[in-house]
Amino acid sequence: MKIAIYHNLPSGGAKRALHELMRQLAMTHHMDVYTLTSASHDFADIRPFAAQHRVYTFSPAALLSSPWGRINQALRLGDLLRLRQLSKTIAEEIEQEGYDLVFVHPCQYEKAPSILQHIQAVPKVYYCPESLRHLYETMPVRPYEVHAGLRAAIDLVDPLPPLYFGILSYMDRGNIQSADRVLVNSEYTRKEIYRIYGVDAHVSYLGVDATWFQPRRREREDFVLSVGSLTPLKGFDFLISALATIPAGERPPLVIASNFQDPAERTYLTGMAASCGVDLCLEDNISDEFLVDLYNRAQITLYAPVREPFGLVALESMACGTPIVAVAEGGVRETVTHGKTGLLTERDPHKFGAAVQQLLSNPALAARLGRNGRQQVERNWSWEDAAIRLENHLTTLPRATRSFGNRRKPEIAF
Repeated sequence: MKIAIYHNLPSGGAKRALHELMRQLAMTHHMDVYTLTSASHDFADIRPFAAQHRVYTFSPAALLSSPWGRINQALRLGDLLRLRQLSKTIAEEIEQEGYDLVFVHPCQYEKAPSILQHIQAVPKVYYCPESLRHLYETMPVRPYEVHAGLRAAIDLVDPLPPLYFGILSYMDRGNIQSADRVLVNSEYTRKEIYRIYGVDAHVSYLGVDATWFQPRRREREDFVLSVGSLTPLKGFDFLISALATIPAGERPPLVIASNFQDPAERTYLTGMAASCGVDLCLEDNISDEFLVDLYNRAQITLYAPVREPFGLVALESMACGTPIVAVAEGGVRETVTHGKTGLLTERDPHKFGAAVQQLLSNPALAARLGRNGRQQVERNWSWEDAAIRLENHLTTLPRATRSFGNRRKPEIAF
């Protein structure tokens, strides 16, 4: 197959997943990449797997600081309109190249990218790892985000945020509904995409590099580990609260490894840990080598993101033979089997803390869960398996008759 890949991804899990999938598909398919200068290129570099790597110039507007910050929503709106026009140009060039299909990935500014609406002559598959969550879900509340006084009053009447978010939501909805097939990373995400967009998506599970993330026979040390960007949705405040329920003499230190740290969230978590008596260590911008080392040295991996759509952290921990304690919500319920490869609890600090204590006090159980997790990864969660699942979706997509027949889908007009 001749496949066009489109993405505007930053560094992170979605870009790493694209890298691993392209590495597998490049063995049997011709792939060209279409991307923007704003995307991450060096992180999880996909250029070695592409026959052509075409980069189009796009830079988001520089955002303003106080007291002019309210104008930023207008600047972001301008970014959306420029992206939409650039997507039309890219779509026209893609349609001239005779591709069998276009495999589209999220845009860090639009979410579902506008190229999905502009491409008409080539079947298009969109891999949707999550919705525009901050528009469709209740977000965790942080004291540093609560405004008061005059600023709060202006927030109530400022027309720019509702205008920007309204247009962003409208574009995102129209774009995802223009795809011929939408793929998602879990059954949980499939249900969410149907609930929000009315789109019946197909699950194509991701995987983990079990040759890299593997047991290294390191001695387990006195700490528990959590991994993820230092943002409210990752639920690190819950982990601190849960560890605080463990008696001080038995309470393990918590190490959090992040590829991104929001400064305000870092300050908030540091203060919370100090007030709760939890020994907290924050590691930032760590290498993959150090991450694997942390998994292998930690007693347990703790995982409590808020409604995480999939969560590669659970698979990475299992691949390293490290038992996991996780909150039973989101996609983690599809990767961790309670009592076999880890322990799942409600989002209750006392129940979560009790599960952590159970594994800390029972090394034999922890070791058994770790071995089972590794075996489960080897059987079901390799990137080779993920690529086969993806390829089955791509190769069965109808070429001649698309989901909307021969009609052109209407474009959004401004």
